[in-house]
Amino acid sequence: MTTTPHATNTTDTTNTSATTAATGTTATVSPGERFARAFAEDPEKAEVRFEYTVTDSFQPGKDRPRLTARNLFKKQRVTSETVRSWFETRPDAPHASGGLRESAYRFEAATYAVRPITAWVQIPDALGEHPDALAQFIDHRLMVRLGTAENRALTLDVVDHPDVATLPYTGSYTAGVLAAFNEIEQQGGTGHALMINPQDYYGELVGAGSLLADLAREQVMICRHRHVAPGSALVGDFAMAARLLEAGRSVIKVAEPPTGLFERPGTAVCAEVHESVAVQQPTHFFHAVRA
Repeated sequence: MTTTPHATNTTDTTNTSATTAATGTTATVSPGERFARAFAEDPEKAEVRFEYTVTDSFQPGKDRPRLTARNLFKKQRVTSETVRSWFETRPDAPHASGGLRESAYRFEAATYAVRPITAWVQIPDALGEHPDALAQFIDHRLMVRLGTAENRALTLDVVDHPDVATLPYTGSYTAGVLAAFNEIEQQGGTGHALMINPQDYYGELVGAGSLLADLAREQVMICRHRHVAPGSALVGDFAMAARLLEAGRSVIKVAEPPTGLFERPGTAVCAEVHESVAVQQPTHFFHAVRA
């Protein structure tokens, strides 16, 4: 089992502008508004820390019906950088058996770790002099960039897992996707969600046969984004076979960006959350790819 890299240790501070509940987080003041206030006080060292994961409070699907990667997983709050748990995987050498497929699977102890996920923007000149505009810029651009980075990181946590099987297909895209659902159910799971590229969503599902309606009838969740390659699909029992580990802390701050990130000088702002996906049953995910 490959352990996820450790996250950078940070110190939490009291967040007076948000309330955290067991079922979610409700922010009374947006992250952008909080940062704009801090920036007005100290433009060179503005930094705001949150005692919740800011991407959880940012819900782009509220006005536009579109799921993000985090929407597919059950969440687990963690209080340390690493979590000791378990995972289930296939035997090294498959062997013939008259029993259920999963009876040959083995269980192992595992250590999972959260890691930082970051996004950057550069504040346009003179925008810092207008707090309302700066707040909107942070909420509408930096938070979106952070959501994109999160989508990518959480997807790759599953796709790149060494025990998640690749399932090549030679027929239609629909046949490849349905074969992945079948494989999950043949070992006792339920393929309750899939991630696909927008190219395949609009080119293979929308207006093309009954698959989209069939999946909706079965209440299958569909998350479309660019981090699954065109022609492929990640199908899985997302809610039961993995957990989204959240450290419950975030930061938005003025910082020095990585070299070469921006083409011109300016004030850069970084947003960072700490999380990762613990893939406990990689056997219940299949990456359908065109052969």
